[in-house]
Amino acid sequence: MKGLLIGLGIIVLIVCIGGCGYNGMNASQKDAQQAWADVQSSYQRRSDLIPNLVATVKGVANFEQTTLTQVIQARASATSIKVDAKDLTPEKMQQFQASQGQLSQALGRLMVVSEQYPQLKANQNFTDLQNQLEGTENRIKVSRDSYNQAVKTYNVKVSNFPMNILAGMFHFKEMEMFKADAGSEKAPAVKF
Repeated sequence: MKGLLIGLGIIVLIVCIGGCGYNGMNASQKDAQQAWADVQSSYQRRSDLIPNLVATVKGVANFEQTTLTQVIQARASATSIKVDAKDLTPEKMQQFQASQGQLSQALGRLMVVSEQYPQLKANQNFTDLQNQLEGTENRIKVSRDSYNQAVKTYNVKVSNFPMNILAGMFHFKEMEMFKADAGSEKAPAVKF
């Protein structure tokens, strides 16, 4: 009888520890998924500002059409890629980052070319949109950092012993983090 109680106590202990471990991994996974939703929301805000920016530029200046077309196409490409937080594979993350990087480059070219148009720089709508875009880029950075922190917490839980055993049993897989764009380790050359 005593051996049965000890065995039953060990089983209850294992179930309690396993349940707490599962709940901890599940909560961390949900935190990482929420952080991904915040990243997507920040990128969506940027995408929402672009049509207003393009319309303002078109209305103020006889602007270079190729630059505007590149911005519009990059926005369309970036908004067409949907990545589910439950399926963040390295390939999908890389594809998402590449499309957002193309949009960032197109917006950068738009801002550089806009410097050549004094009437555009003097337009209050353009200035306001430019400031909103700058603030949005900061939000994207903060969202990406928060996402990476949530993923780190989750990945540590999923990969550390003994939770890695439970993670394998319940199909918890490590999530992909944001990485720096290729070539970003080199500072851009500024020439005057």
